[in-house]
Amino acid sequence: MIVVAGEALIDLVPQGTGALAPLRPVPGGGPYNTAVALGRLGSPTAFCSRTSSDAFGEALLAGLREAGVDVSAVQRGPEPTTLALATLDENGSAAYSFYVEGTADRLFTAPAGLPDGTRAVSFGTCSLVLEPGADAYEELMRDAAAQGVFTTLDPNIRAGLIPDADAYRARFRRWLPSVSLLKLSAEDAEWLGGTPRAWLEAGPAAVVITHGRDGLTVFTLDGAEHSVPGVRVEVVDTIGAGDTVNAALLHGLAARGALSPAAMSGLDSDGWTDLLRFAARAAAITCSRAGAEPPYAAELTGA
Repeated sequence: MIVVAGEALIDLVPQGTGALAPLRPVPGGGPYNTAVALGRLGSPTAFCSRTSSDAFGEALLAGLREAGVDVSAVQRGPEPTTLALATLDENGSAAYSFYVEGTADRLFTAPAGLPDGTRAVSFGTCSLVLEPGADAYEELMRDAAAQGVFTTLDPNIRAGLIPDADAYRARFRRWLPSVSLLKLSAEDAEWLGGTPRAWLEAGPAAVVITHGRDGLTVFTLDGAEHSVPGVRVEVVDTIGAGDTVNAALLHGLAARGALSPAAMSGLDSDGWTDLLRFAARAAAITCSRAGAEPPYAAELTGA
């Protein structure tokens, strides 16, 4: 079982140009998208979060169930669902404005324990920024790592939600001893101001950096570096692409019996190259359609 911990929200995606273009509400949030992608790939997955009991919250849970994700660990509350207003540039890249005050996912509390059979837990995005829930997710991360559970982190920086950049950077560094696999975009790496080698020294067994259409690179503890190019597609938008990479990496590591730092460190050049190519292919399919619509396993046969 892979557990994804973090927020579920509604992306408001413009259907046209101009400030008053119609908006289409679609399920979103980095952790939510990762959970859906894992479910579609066929990995046993559970979602750990807090969602609203409003209509948007019901739609979010329905999307998880449709993907085969276990939602028994999802907490519920009467507060509204977080909204993220997406703005797309000419390349389909999305920037977001968030409506987060008083929303349900901010009130997440750490559970007493993880679901039976948990092999990995994935963290990231807004859930590790917005208090008081951020403290609860951090507590869950530290507890999972202390129990020897494989952990992944995708900071997925949303600078507009971070009131004190230096304080967040310091907190990020404190997370690293509890992280098995760190995945982040090149833009996030630049914003954080560190280097893959420095992050590896702090705790993770591998660091994966995504470069958009230019592909992915992994840095490992033995000093190796492996890269693959991106898969060329006609990009509709990039919403959910990084989350799909998260899911593809976890799914691929699970398939290789490598959901532990020691086992992951045993992957050779061919193993990492195959895994990164799989993730690049999965992300490309997501980019080829509107919104966060990650692929199903059948779409990646032979990838």
